[in-house]
This record gives sequence, structure tokens and C-alpha cells, in this order.
Amino acid sequence: MRCRFCEKPAFIKLHYPRMYLCPEHFTEYFERKVKRTIERYKLIGPGERILVVVSGGKDSAVTAHVLKKLGYDIECLHINLGIGEYSEKSEEYAKRQCEALGVPLHIVRVKELLGHGIGEVRTRRPTCSYCGLTKRYIFNKFAYDNGFDAVATGHNLDDEASFIFANLMNWNTQYLAKQGPVTPEQFNGKLVKKIKPLYELTEREVVAYALANGIEYHIEECPHAVGATTIEYKGILNDMEEKRPGTKINFVKGYLRKKHLFEAELQEKELRECEVCGMPSSGEVCSFCRFWRMEKALDFSLRRK
Repeated sequence: MRCRFCEKPAFIKLHYPRMYLCPEHFTEYFERKVKRTIERYKLIGPGERILVVVSGGKDSAVTAHVLKKLGYDIECLHINLGIGEYSEKSEEYAKRQCEALGVPLHIVRVKELLGHGIGEVRTRRPTCSYCGLTKRYIFNKFAYDNGFDAVATGHNLDDEASFIFANLMNWNTQYLAKQGPVTPEQFNGKLVKKIKPLYELTEREVVAYALANGIEYHIEECPHAVGATTIEYKGILNDMEEKRPGTKINFVKGYLRKKHLFEAELQEKELRECEVCGMPSSGEVCSFCRFWRMEKALDFSLRRK
């Protein structure tokens, strides 16, 4: 098959919209969609500094690559989770990705910072649950301490569709009320704006972009993610997408149109400053400080030359 625009051999067949594209025209298509997403949802304002959280995997690597190519002011943060060889490989990929882009990379190592890696804490709490809590706190605190205007993550359309699907299945209206391509800054900037530039691009398209542009990435899944229900939900949605192309994007856009129905049920808890770290908390001590039994605030401030 031939590219729709130049008659070169096709690199990928897009199912929605239906067309064949060569590497060059697919790259243009992908970057145009990212730019359109940024503009449509007002993800990035003029002159804003963006902290891209890079894991070493494809999604965050592609996010950093495209934002840099589009001319945005970015730096990257890698959180080494302390999960043995998996985390060591992830860090090495993150380093190579940022070197190739020529952007600063900051590294926070959980085991050095908190004394235990993810999976090493004796707790009844699921590993993925406190891992997510830890990552969200660290990247938000790092961004706040260093004056970044937004934190960009590599969540793609598949991630968003499966998250919405999972929470609809369990009627978790609190989560459904807050989901979306952008989470605005809150609490006098202590909750930094979160953005998802790949919000309307599928995982398949992200993989294809990485291949077309020679982006190396860590392909191993986190060992703690085995058996996660989100993987099952992604499988269900993939089956539906194969039968009816466009299912995922229409599902997510439909959710955004009806999101106000869930917001109506949202009862926002009044936030206060955590007594330990000073960051936003619904109680006297925030979830991060309580879980990790912190006695003083972490300071991620960089010493700029």
C-alpha cells in the first residue's frame, strides 16, 4: 500500500481515520494532533516552563520528544522507584532519551530518598496504590519547588479510556469528576497544573511514532503491574476498537461532554497545609507524609548556576 499523500510505501495503516501514511507524513500527522490537543484544551500558555515526567518508556519519551520539537521550554524528571534491575534499566533509558534531545534530566531515587524502594514496604496497601501516591507527590513537589508552570505526563488515549471505563464499572464518581486532559493549578500553586499532550493519540500510534523517529525506550512492564485490572480493561477496549474503529476516541470525547454530571456530585474536601511538609492535605498530615512517616519536609530545590 502507498501513503495517502506522497505515494511512498506505507509505514502504518490508521484505522481511525482510515488512511495509509509513510513515516514522514505519519510524523506530521502525530505532531499536528499533539499541537491541536494543546491548543484545544489550553494545556500550555505562552512562556510556561514544563516538567516532563519520563519513566524510560515510550509514552513519556515521545511526549518529551514532541514538546521539544514543537518548541516548548521543557526539562525532564525521572523517578527511580527502586525496583531492582527494572528501575536501573528504566533510568538508563531515561538518560539516553534526554541526552538525545539535549534537555536537562533530574533524577530522584526513591530508595535513597525514603529508605525503601517500591515493593519493599511492609503494608496492607496495594503496591501500585502507594507507588502512584509516591510518584504524584514527588513530581508535584519537585515542580513546585523549582517554579515549573506545569507537569506533563505520557498518558495516552488508551490509558484515559481504560481509566474512565474502570471507574464507570465501579461508579467511582469522585475520580470521574476530576479526570481530563488538564488539571488546573490549585491551592496557591502548590498543586501544579498537570497536562496530558498525548490525550487523543492511541498507544499504537505512540509506538509507531517512536519507531518512525528512532526513539529508544524500555519495553519491560513493571513487575508489580502483572494482573492489574487496567490491563484487562484495555484488552476489552482494544477488541471493541478493532470491530468498530473510533470507539476509544468517541468514548473519551463523550465522557468529556458529560463530565459535568459527575462534577455535580463532587464534594470537594477543604484543603489545608500538611503539618509536616506544608503541601495540600485534606487532613492534618498529607497521605504521603503519613504513609512514609515523614518527620520533615522534602526539599527538591535545585541550585541554579
